[in-house]
Amino acid sequence: MIRKKAAVAALAAATVVAAAGMASAAASGVFSPAQGSEAHSSPRGPKNVIFLLGDGMGTQEITAARYYQGVQNKLNVDRAKYTGFDTTWSVKPAAKAPYKPDYDPDSASTGSSWATGQKTLDERISQGPSSAIDVPGKNLKTVLEVAQKRGLKVGNVSTAEITDATPAVLASHISLRGCQGPADMTACAKETKAAGGLGSIAEQEVDHKVDVLLGGGRARFEQTITGGPYAGKTVVDQAKAKGIQYVTDADGLKSVKSGKPVLGLFNKSNMSVEWSGPAASLGKGNAPVACTENQRPSNEPSLADMTTKAIKLLENRKGFFLQVEGASIDKQDHATNACGQIGETVAFDKAIGVALDYQRSHPDTLVVVTADHGHTSQIVGEDNSGSGLPTGYSTNVTTKDGQTLTLTYGTSGFGGEGKAPVGTPPSQQHTGTVVPVWAQGPGAEAVLGTNDHTHLFKVLGG
Repeated sequence: MIRKKAAVAALAAATVVAAAGMASAAASGVFSPAQGSEAHSSPRGPKNVIFLLGDGMGTQEITAARYYQGVQNKLNVDRAKYTGFDTTWSVKPAAKAPYKPDYDPDSASTGSSWATGQKTLDERISQGPSSAIDVPGKNLKTVLEVAQKRGLKVGNVSTAEITDATPAVLASHISLRGCQGPADMTACAKETKAAGGLGSIAEQEVDHKVDVLLGGGRARFEQTITGGPYAGKTVVDQAKAKGIQYVTDADGLKSVKSGKPVLGLFNKSNMSVEWSGPAASLGKGNAPVACTENQRPSNEPSLADMTTKAIKLLENRKGFFLQVEGASIDKQDHATNACGQIGETVAFDKAIGVALDYQRSHPDTLVVVTADHGHTSQIVGEDNSGSGLPTGYSTNVTTKDGQTLTLTYGTSGFGGEGKAPVGTPPSQQHTGTVVPVWAQGPGAEAVLGTNDHTHLFKVLGG
């Protein structure tokens, strides 16, 4: 009993010390890479982990999708037992730690946060911070690499180019997120295979031999490699030479069998969006209309279908790690496309449903859902008029409840010198808000409270 009391006291003291350290870092406005990587992992480690990331899916984006579907109709994500919040800030360049915070991050730095448990610069893919964006940082171990070392199968699914920032953070290390294919390496010249580096993101993803790699970005993999043993061949050739199955449409994905890794690239660029609708305009916006659904071409699999297939291919005795990204929530938010944004969120939620259904029948599986950062859309009153009108771009859509849902976008749009925007809305910006985190399964309670995105590294098995 005495030893038990002493252990409890020691744990309480350690908790106070850790909290004080984090509070001190927050107060000073600086960050050292050693901070922020601890997490409250459950002693019951999950066999399988499914991590689902809605890019740009902040509280407003998920709420818009929830309201559009009907306020009495819950989303799949609402089935998760535990909910918390995460901060998402990145850091600014410096010669050495401590690094000052950047409050409004991009998808590369936030993705690197949960993938590695460390803060880094915007634009950077699973490399640590450095003195400048064009100075590569230290390569950081990722949760996917940890899973592979443990003998787990691993998968990576996205509706973006599979070389885009979020999927890239798991299986590549590079100083700039734009260096996606061999022909895109001008800004990363020191990191090419010809220069003795790891090569482009596409090359690295193939070299990692990820068991299931599904998404868009076929054009990146059709580029010609400039150095190393596969010089003169395309990245697709490289994949085939490594024994990876290669498919390019929904029917091809259906026919894939277990046993060999698979690379599925279903669009030259990002995959097609699910819904379309009216364009945003300044002030009050359009007369309300319903979104037009079912716009995805039949040759492109849905995110839910890719998730279902990925789980089937990854299932094995030792377990698996799978990341699934609903990427174009963010991209449609940037474009002030309300219906596109809502449709991608609904499609992402269907993938969440696939994961939670699997978890229900496989209780040794941990499902975690979050966003990488907040975004611009705001739900505002549809009956505003006169001086109460939004100052940004607005869109009005008719929900399944037969009511008007007004979304306004106001984080970009001025051309400098205080001039009001004209014509096509310019790309909107991210926001620095905390993002929700949902979880179900062994260790899910670790997401409770307000944490930082680096906390997820340990939660996910890092």
